[in-house]
Amino acid sequence: MKYIVVILDGAAGWKQPDLGDKTTLEAASIPILDTMARSGMVGLAKTVPDGLEPSSSAACTSIVGYHPGENYVGRAAIEAAAMGIELADNEIALRFNTLNIEQNIMKSYACGHITTEESRSIVERLAEHLNDDTFTLYPGVAYRHILVVKDHPELLDLTYTPPHDITDKLIEGNLPRGGEGVELLLDLMARAHELLASDPTNEVRINQGEMPCTDIWPFWPGQAPAQMVPFAQKFGKTAALSSGVDLLFGIAQIFSLDCVRIQGVTDGPDTDYVAQAVESLEALDDHDVVVIHIEAPDEMGHAGDAQGKIDAVEAIDRKVMARVMAYAKSAGDTRVLAMPDHPTPVELKTHVNEAVPFIIWGEGIEANGAFGYTEAAAAATGLVLDPGCQVMEKLLAE
Repeated sequence: MKYIVVILDGAAGWKQPDLGDKTTLEAASIPILDTMARSGMVGLAKTVPDGLEPSSSAACTSIVGYHPGENYVGRAAIEAAAMGIELADNEIALRFNTLNIEQNIMKSYACGHITTEESRSIVERLAEHLNDDTFTLYPGVAYRHILVVKDHPELLDLTYTPPHDITDKLIEGNLPRGGEGVELLLDLMARAHELLASDPTNEVRINQGEMPCTDIWPFWPGQAPAQMVPFAQKFGKTAALSSGVDLLFGIAQIFSLDCVRIQGVTDGPDTDYVAQAVESLEALDDHDVVVIHIEAPDEMGHAGDAQGKIDAVEAIDRKVMARVMAYAKSAGDTRVLAMPDHPTPVELKTHVNEAVPFIIWGEGIEANGAFGYTEAAAAATGLVLDPGCQVMEKLLAE
């Protein structure tokens, strides 16, 4: 038996008046997902336990079959693992974004979706001036980077606000706060702000009419992860994962899934959906399970772009799910799990901790009466998996 997991990051949401009181899933044309739902098992999965932040790190940990309350190490530590950064016992990691703040308002948590090349140049210059015995800055992908801090575990206990939670809002009251060591971080942010005011890459971006990177914003602290039970040991199946986001590769490394890195696969709507589908399915030649994580719907949710989110979901259905269904019908002995990790309502521009709709379709799966693939259709079946990590067990059940 082969198993295919498709994560439509952030695809679930809330009903919107300007969409005729529909969610983006309800407004989207997704005939493949609807067909799978009508002939498969559909329900809701609570991927993030109450009390945890509804981050993709917690939610995707759940989808790959591990309870995030028992196996969660903090998103920055997961992303650091994906970047090959080994944290010592006296070090913590924080994610930081290169972003744009104007007149104390968070204008863009992604600096207008700056390119990796531009952002790397900016962070490398910052590192030349800011790296010392306490801080080390590591450039990542696009606007996502890692800050490693030595000998200051108290920073784990500060209160942080993810910058994508406060788009178009005042930063006042949202900076790192609430404990010992906060001045250390605020001073680093202030020094970075001064350096960025004269950054050569920023000058080029301004001349091209692009948004400059004005600041860095640390959040999501984490420590080195403990040794986790490998996926193959836990489930008796070999697994691989593809994504355009370092976070998912970090999850893969922590739980010992093989990483499938595919040229052209990004974190946005410009991603090469077809390449990701084709090369991910090829991984089934020597793996039992493949996880295909697609970030685009979530990015559109954070941008507050309802039509962009609809377009991303439709592209996944047309370019990914169609190929997944064709593979399953041709190969036989195949099951498919499709689901978001969390909702990202476009009106909020951030994640919420609510159950998400899932489909399990394929060999040996009986339909349970869903009329399509929507939040309401999933709720109507009455099937709720809480904790949501049970969804992997359902998929793999004999």
